[in-house]
Amino acid sequence: MEPSNNLLRLRKRLESKAGKAIADYHMIEDGDTVLVCISGGKDSYTLLSLLMALRERAPVSFRLIAMNLDQKQPGFPADVLPHYLANIGVEYRIVERDTYSVVKSKIPEGKTTCSLCSRLRRGIIYRTAKEIGANKIALGHHRDDIVHTLFLNLFFAGQLKAMPPKLVTDDGAHVVIRPLAYCGETDIARFARAMDYPIIPCNLCGSQDNLQRQKIREMMADWDRRYPGRTESVFSALQKIVPSHLADQTLFDFKDLRPGAALTSMAGGDSVFDPQPLGDDCSLLQPIPLQVWR
Repeated sequence: MEPSNNLLRLRKRLESKAGKAIADYHMIEDGDTVLVCISGGKDSYTLLSLLMALRERAPVSFRLIAMNLDQKQPGFPADVLPHYLANIGVEYRIVERDTYSVVKSKIPEGKTTCSLCSRLRRGIIYRTAKEIGANKIALGHHRDDIVHTLFLNLFFAGQLKAMPPKLVTDDGAHVVIRPLAYCGETDIARFARAMDYPIIPCNLCGSQDNLQRQKIREMMADWDRRYPGRTESVFSALQKIVPSHLADQTLFDFKDLRPGAALTSMAGGDSVFDPQPLGDDCSLLQPIPLQVWR
């Protein structure tokens, strides 16, 4: 069946935003081998679809290898992803590790399991990337995930920190990329429904309604309902950091600040006199798409 015009427009928008993120942060270069982590959720399915489409017209040549980590969760449908990945013709690896038993044995009943599960999963992904010679690791975190992480760290860790679109692993061996950094969760959810992906829910955590991330998600959803465009605005702020108007002494030399200091070093001096944006239209804050990756 031919895709609808709505789906084609949505796909084009997501591909454009992913291509823009890849170009802005130089996520993928000629000759790269990219390990694409596939969980069976809407985000990772969308990530793989967009990367496969972009590869066809990208200005560089790169290899994609999809990877799923079978964590041996009870009832996990182990045949779903191999069948799907084989059908779409992508190279893939299924890695089996019983992290489920480890997490359940270490974390008391009722406590959140995400932190330990994430650390175990990350170590396995890094080892797999090394084994297959992948220099890039692509994760399916999107714009909303990045904004939610910012508020998690702000409210509960006392840090102004989020998920970067691109980072180097601790051992310096790989670069982790997030090509969906400019893509909104609502668009991804709509796209996944239209594509009818065989979604596999994560049952390791259960519902865990007390997770702080869920509380942040609900907070941002409420803000966006009442004041549309808040998530986009916060994400835009992450790209426009002004160290002289924060309070981190390691990023700005407050001690030696004196009258007559160059205003350029302070991003314009006193913010009281800075022009303020007018209205709630955040469209002007959006980056201009590059043609090369579209």
